[in-house]
Amino acid sequence: MSEFDQVFGQDHIKEFFKNAVLTGNVPHACILSGEAGMGKRRLAELFARNLLCERGGPEACGQCHSCIQTAAGTHPDLIFVTHEKPASIGVDDVREQIQDSIVIRPYSGRYKIYIVDEAEKMTVQAQNALLKTIEEPPSYGVILLLTANQDSFLPTILSRCVQLKCRPVGDEAGKRYLMEKLDISEEKAEICSAFARGNIGKMMDFATSEEFQNMYDRMVRLLKNIKKMDISELLASIKEMKDDSVDIYDCLDFMQLWYRDIVMYKVTKDINLMIFKREHNAINEICEKSGYDGLELILQAIDKARVRLNANVNQDLALELMLLTMKEN
Repeated sequence: MSEFDQVFGQDHIKEFFKNAVLTGNVPHACILSGEAGMGKRRLAELFARNLLCERGGPEACGQCHSCIQTAAGTHPDLIFVTHEKPASIGVDDVREQIQDSIVIRPYSGRYKIYIVDEAEKMTVQAQNALLKTIEEPPSYGVILLLTANQDSFLPTILSRCVQLKCRPVGDEAGKRYLMEKLDISEEKAEICSAFARGNIGKMMDFATSEEFQNMYDRMVRLLKNIKKMDISELLASIKEMKDDSVDIYDCLDFMQLWYRDIVMYKVTKDINLMIFKREHNAINEICEKSGYDGLELILQAIDKARVRLNANVNQDLALELMLLTMKEN
């Protein structure tokens, strides 16, 4: 099995890196973009390991001195750019860790590789400093920028980098992967896959997390009984989850999937299309009591709550308005 196959999905990026190693047509600057958990750092590390392998084959041998060093994180020609300020990567970080050292030829390999994680945190001044290096890179220099937000880069940076975007993994592929990798039930794998929205790292976290299972149980209990509860009970349930550090945005995602199932089942009456198959009886009961207009209003209310929370509107008020809409429809 190829080392790149250790990263699930992202076949287009793996193929690009494999071809670059095989042909020697290695870009001097790449941007790998995508959510945390989609494999950006692992892909960058494997690319570096393949480039630095002493045997020079299409895949890293895993046995030479260079491969042992990259695996241990001690290779002198593989530099991970760090930053003292948690919120930003400053111009001094770029100058001291990239500009000042890239002029020195590699110690042992053909390439000198820099991996900049959270590269969206680079200030404008830092990006302009990096631009000078990217515009006239030494033949051996390779800079890999990893980011969750490509829009934060200057147009001049974007235009001089190869841009590689991580793509979401399909729900069905994610479900099969979880079942094979973790030996979990099909239902649990399907829920985790759908909830993670194509992010394989999140799928794995959800499938192995007690906190996720706890949130799942609480949210199902809340949504099954929402029409029977008064607003004070509803708010108390949300407050209890907040006090236990449950992510409110995860709760909103869960609600969207729940009501998506209700609409889907109301239209098709096909249990196989549902994510929450185990809750079929409860969902069927809600379907019989809810009209399409009411369900549409609920889904809109969830979207509005998300927008309000992002705009720093009072959290309790935003959630109360949403829960009232759910209760009344």
